[in-house]
Amino acid sequence: MKVAATGHLIDAGILSQALDDITAAGGEYHVVTCDIGRARDEESHVVIDITIGEGKASERLLTNLLGLGFHSPEKDDVTLAPVKRAGVAPEHFYSTTNLPTRIRHGGRWMDVRKQRMDAVIVVDGGGKATCVKVRELERGQKVVVGHLGVQARPAAKERTASDFTFMSSDISSERRVEAQAKLLAELWLETKARGERVVIVSGPVVVHAGQAQSFVRLIEDGLVDAVLAGNALAVHDVEAAILGTSLGVSQETGEPVVHGHMNHMRAINLVRQYGGLAGAVKAGALNSGIMHALVKNKVPFSLAGSIRDDGPLPDTEMDLIAAQNRYTKLLQGAGLVIVLGSMLHGIGVGNMIPASVTFVCVDINPAVASKLCDRGSSHTVPIVTDVGLFISILARRLHRSVSRKKPVSRTKPGGRG
Repeated sequence: MKVAATGHLIDAGILSQALDDITAAGGEYHVVTCDIGRARDEESHVVIDITIGEGKASERLLTNLLGLGFHSPEKDDVTLAPVKRAGVAPEHFYSTTNLPTRIRHGGRWMDVRKQRMDAVIVVDGGGKATCVKVRELERGQKVVVGHLGVQARPAAKERTASDFTFMSSDISSERRVEAQAKLLAELWLETKARGERVVIVSGPVVVHAGQAQSFVRLIEDGLVDAVLAGNALAVHDVEAAILGTSLGVSQETGEPVVHGHMNHMRAINLVRQYGGLAGAVKAGALNSGIMHALVKNKVPFSLAGSIRDDGPLPDTEMDLIAAQNRYTKLLQGAGLVIVLGSMLHGIGVGNMIPASVTFVCVDINPAVASKLCDRGSSHTVPIVTDVGLFISILARRLHRSVSRKKPVSRTKPGGRG
């Protein structure tokens, strides 16, 4: 079989990865064409002829190569099959990646809209192609099956002057925190200047580390367009704001307090008394912390629930599908997504956004960034460091930058605003 790819194949390591995958699968290859771009902004083009037996090894190899942005060089139209039962895709459906994708239909190429991972491609009566989740399929819709006529292009390596190329070569903690914070601050401001949105995905570690006020500063400076999190971030933020503890540990002394294990439940109960976070803020019962700042500054947020949540807070969405839909809506128009110490929500969000969105994962555990990459979010930029220290340095740097300029305007979901 032959496969082809066009893009920044050399500097992004895509070609070497493809050849390694072919060899590891027990196949042999012959590079038929290899046109290498002569300038940094020029793309390369390669065609590879692969010899490999039939069976699962061949299928796995093809799947891996498609994930890297390879496709069939033949100019065939896609094959479409009808949905016979709502919420069930036809056999052999094409499962999408987060790479920019186009299909050949009716003899012409067209871009696939709403690109995301783990969806199918639906072609409507008007000839438009759109990524649709399997559960949202309707009877009679036409779905792309097989791989012919589908092209997924590797994401461009070149982005901006403050790209994280030097940091994303591997997953390592051996980087200066100040240098990483400086680069992210520059990229953050460039994203806002383009009219794109910055979305934060956060775990409760920000509160546990005593850096809720750093997060608040980012919100008050107009730099955050949405926050995606679980029940725990809000619960422990409220606990810290009204009782001075996080997980029953004093924020001031770092020592466990007597009966501190009850404090998060007292925080939940207080919020429930006022019908939710907005009610608690309006009544003056909650007057500091991250959730207070989000409500006061009208920054949209979504709390997605799980089986382990205590309470939960009235604001926590326990309907998983509704929570996913809310996340997807708040991610529209995002140019930069930053994950702060949350593997679960980070992986979920990574599946929802195209590879063109800069996706930064800050975590002290290298395995978190590794998991994001292994799950398909290969565009992840890993920053392996203490989240509390990092956000403290980052918030101070950004605050100094915006203090010298006019306030940064927030951008509504859906694009430039």
